[in-house]
Amino acid sequence: MGANGYVDYYEVLQVSDAAEPETVNRVYRMLAQRYHPDNQETGNEARFREITEAYQILSSPEKRAQYDVKYRQRRKDQWRLVSAGAQSENDFEMEQVARLTVLEALYTKRRVEPHNPGIYLVELEKLLGRPREHLEFTIWYLNQKRLINMDDARMQLTADGAEYLEESYRSNIQRKRLQSSNE
Repeated sequence: MGANGYVDYYEVLQVSDAAEPETVNRVYRMLAQRYHPDNQETGNEARFREITEAYQILSSPEKRAQYDVKYRQRRKDQWRLVSAGAQSENDFEMEQVARLTVLEALYTKRRVEPHNPGIYLVELEKLLGRPREHLEFTIWYLNQKRLINMDDARMQLTADGAEYLEESYRSNIQRKRLQSSNE
């Protein structure tokens, strides 16, 4: 559960907010089978309840319409991240900015919702305004460096990731001070 009791049911089911009812149904059945408590290998009762609750809202046209009003308002009110700008796909600086931006998003999520610190890739795509294909390398890199970890398809900031982000900001502030004193 998120801040103020809000749960992103689209994130829980790992579907787009534009997902067709058939898609919601298909994804729910797949996740329900995976997390059902009777499943000896991957059963998870809490996750199963969360998925079922999301499905009950998103599979009902009336409940989904009511939920979507709140969902869209929350999206408008949600904090915004710095965009990397339009540069070439092989630009190292752009990749570094993307890494820091992903870490910023995860850092903010962990600080704001410490009991629910993970972000699904679908949510990250929306926050950053970048398609999944453009984030795959960034996520791979951050995961390999153990700055983030992947848990149940959610990304979470590690202590090393928080430290790396904070150090990056300290270095950047120091560089800006040096530039200002030289001018």
